[in-house]
Amino acid sequence: MDIVVRPGDSLMSYSQLFTIHHQLIKDSNQELQSDRLTVGQKIQIPGFVTQNYRIKVGDSLSHISQNHKIPIDTILLVNPGVFFDQLEIGQMINIPTRVTSRIVQGNRLYDYDQMQTDIRQLQTVYPFLCVPSIGRSVLGKEIPEITIGNGERQVHYNGSFHANEWITTPVIMTFLNDYALSLTNQIPIRGLSVYRLYQENFLSIVPMVNVDGVNLVLNGPPDNEPWRSEVIALNNGNRDFSGWKANIRGVDLNDQFPAKWEEERANNPKTAGPRDYGGENPLSEPEAFAMAELTRKRNFSRVLAFHTQGKVIYWGFENLEPTESEILAREFSRVSGYEPIQKIESYAGYKDWFIQDWRRYGFTIELGSGTNPLPITQYEKIYQEALGIFLAGLYM
Repeated sequence: MDIVVRPGDSLMSYSQLFTIHHQLIKDSNQELQSDRLTVGQKIQIPGFVTQNYRIKVGDSLSHISQNHKIPIDTILLVNPGVFFDQLEIGQMINIPTRVTSRIVQGNRLYDYDQMQTDIRQLQTVYPFLCVPSIGRSVLGKEIPEITIGNGERQVHYNGSFHANEWITTPVIMTFLNDYALSLTNQIPIRGLSVYRLYQENFLSIVPMVNVDGVNLVLNGPPDNEPWRSEVIALNNGNRDFSGWKANIRGVDLNDQFPAKWEEERANNPKTAGPRDYGGENPLSEPEAFAMAELTRKRNFSRVLAFHTQGKVIYWGFENLEPTESEILAREFSRVSGYEPIQKIESYAGYKDWFIQDWRRYGFTIELGSGTNPLPITQYEKIYQEALGIFLAGLYM
């Protein structure tokens, strides 16, 4: 929500007036070089929107303030140039309204367009969110990263490396929405003050790595050639893509990382298809390459890759992980009920590569149970199981 600076205004006065942490307002206006404001300047207040209100007979500024239970000053700030001693019946004004409910509705088929719509709406309401692109998919779609927080510890979450594990994306997006809601409404999540987490962490989220693949599973093959014919051929002529894990070229993105890639390739298919083909070389696919470049650019202290299914937490790779990884894994287990497992005979995954090259905390978390793609009816249960892991990843 935009307001217009008046003489004597300050970010601190806005913080008190709107009951929003000063830092959140500052982070929502990153073009500001300091707290010094200029009269007439526009400032974004996170966690609020404006609603239209039509003046009725008997309305006055104090009457409107009382009816909407908001301070008079907040109304003045969103109506620059309006003379409230000269209101006319039928005149439209803006009423500031605190957002108290979710934007993300994750209990639905959640494709790339839905994610992008939700990201735009979230960034409008919560402008302290930054949304850079980490690269483009095979079909040229932007792969967004969402960052939140300004702490020293950098933490990374990602989802939908595998196309038919798309339910991980709305689960992650729901957490992001709840995190932002909690920050602007100053309401704890499971007893935790999330503002402290915001101060201590820089959280990076790539909610949908395999953007083309998710659309393929949910919406069917693309209309344009040659992709339509090629992907149907790779699927053995079958137009049901529910078993598809790979990207649109038939390469499994989580078999693309240079961590015993050769061993993984030796045990997997040698040609493109719905799953398990690791490509001709590590990081050959733009989505995997973008994730690698992002990881090299940042300074992540830990990464959590969310997959489905099995209700397990994989936390090791070739005994290269820090000794404290087990402590974190057991905490994730405690808050979710999932089983922590150190080793699995599978290589070339994103968390494997992260542990191998950085010797830091890496986790693959298999949400839910059943056959992929998990039914959307599991969404709420999965979210409640994952919520403790999302939080523990920031407070441990």
